[in-house]
Amino acid sequence: MFESLKNSPRLLLEQELRPIQGHRFQPTGFADLGAADYRLHDGRRMLLVESAQSCANHLEQTCLAGSGPDIAPELAGLPYVKAKLEGASDAETSSLIEAHRINSPFIISDPGFQTAFLKLSSYEKGKPIDWKKAAAALFHFDPNALLHGVFMANLLDGRMRFPRAITGFVEASDVTEAVSGGVKNNPLDPTGKIRAKSYDKDVYSNVPYPRMEYTAASINAYFNLDLALIAGYGLPEPACELLVALALLKVRRFLASGLRLRTACDLTPSRQMDVTAPRGFAVPDEEALLVKVQNGIRACTSAGLFADPPVTVIKCPVVVKADKDKKETPGAA
Repeated sequence: MFESLKNSPRLLLEQELRPIQGHRFQPTGFADLGAADYRLHDGRRMLLVESAQSCANHLEQTCLAGSGPDIAPELAGLPYVKAKLEGASDAETSSLIEAHRINSPFIISDPGFQTAFLKLSSYEKGKPIDWKKAAAALFHFDPNALLHGVFMANLLDGRMRFPRAITGFVEASDVTEAVSGGVKNNPLDPTGKIRAKSYDKDVYSNVPYPRMEYTAASINAYFNLDLALIAGYGLPEPACELLVALALLKVRRFLASGLRLRTACDLTPSRQMDVTAPRGFAVPDEEALLVKVQNGIRACTSAGLFADPPVTVIKCPVVVKADKDKKETPGAA
């Protein structure tokens, strides 16, 4: 299935999108910046609709059971680390949903897990990193962390860093603002003087607000799978093929069902996906990719490349940090 990719450093994909209804859409926004509106050298006005970091989150979501923290049932056998938070929370999290994946403080702070990871990766202070062993250790505990990248800042001296192998983003070109607005109405009292006795924040009156959306001549999603990076980790062939198949499965699922990026940004593919490099490669459909991933999970399990059992469960004691401006209640735990 992937023979034509073996001599290619990158697999580059492009998918044309359009709003599922009408012409307007709402791009991602950034604190203190708003929308990322920029121009090309020829003056064409562009807009970042979805950032690489946000697309990584969407791609990760495609393989979860619901919203996590567990893997989707059809991908059972794919390793990850699950942390049971004990004490003030009694919740569960995992390397599949944590922002820093295996580097999450809820995971890497566990002495047993940290010892096992250091042993597999041969990572020590004051010694060069053996990147092949480090990649094998990461693949052993959570292959998704290799695909989406991880910076092990919380481990020893923080030198271990793996970049994303799969990167996506969405851009729009020849954009124009679509300005509108609205008002939040109070049907009881427009002045906001009638208030709940136990809630006196100023949120009651009628509040008009502006709204900024955009239209565009074209909207495109781009995906870059770094095949050279994956090959450079020196993993066995079944592991490399699993990573490629898993990355493409995530892309297919994201484009099929994950394009409602925000309330006012609901997109849909407008034509077939275009493979810009290498030319001639056709991305298999979702069903074929799922079979490829499932076969890869079995092959990697048989080869002893995965943790056994695949889900590494740890227990992490947690506490709730007191607010600086509040005194702790006497006798509180």
